[in-house]
Parts: sequence; C-alpha cells; structure tokens
Amino acid sequence: MTVFGAAINAIFADPNMSVSAEYRVGGSDPAVTVRVIKSSPDVATDWNRASFVQASIIFDVRKSEVPTPEVGDTFTIGGEVFAIREEPQRDTEGLCWKLGMRDGA
Repeated sequence: MTVFGAAINAIFADPNMSVSAEYRVGGSDPAVTVRVIKSSPDVATDWNRASFVQASIIFDVRKSEVPTPEVGDTFTIGGEVFAIREEPQRDTEGLCWKLGMRDGA
C-alpha cells in the first residue's frame, strides 16, 4: 500500500472525519456498511445570464468499499437517505469516488 493509501485509510477510520453509512445498490437491500466523508460546499450555477449559489451534498467514499457506484444507489446515515444524483468521479489517485448526492431519496 502506498503512503497516500495509508493516509486515506487513516482519514476514513477517524470518526471526526468520516461517518458510517449503509450503502445500497439501486437503493435496494442488502445494505453494506461503509465509511463516507460528507461535505456541503456551496456551488455557483449560471442560468439564463444569472448566477446562483446553492448548497450541495458531496460524499467521498473509498473505491475499495464501493467499487462501482451508479446514479440511483443510496446511502443511509442516521435514518436519512441520500441518493447519487450524478455520475461518480474518481480522485487523481484512483482511491476514492466523489459523489454528488441528493437527500430525501
């Protein structure tokens, strides 16, 4: 394992950085327990010559735990369900997925 891979694993193991979630392919059982890093950055969107700032929900998840995420797959955290809403993107090292989420799946 690379030094970077070991650092990623340490970050995902830290309860201050990540949370436990139940992952479901297509939103159906069986659920698999994984760790995710949840963030909610503001995103600027241009539409019809206007710019809007809106909140987003982003999950980072290790590729080793979720090898092939797809739009419509869900994660449940503390009873709240989130669904993948856009095509997953890998990080530059190919170790994690960055997932654009929507809540209330």
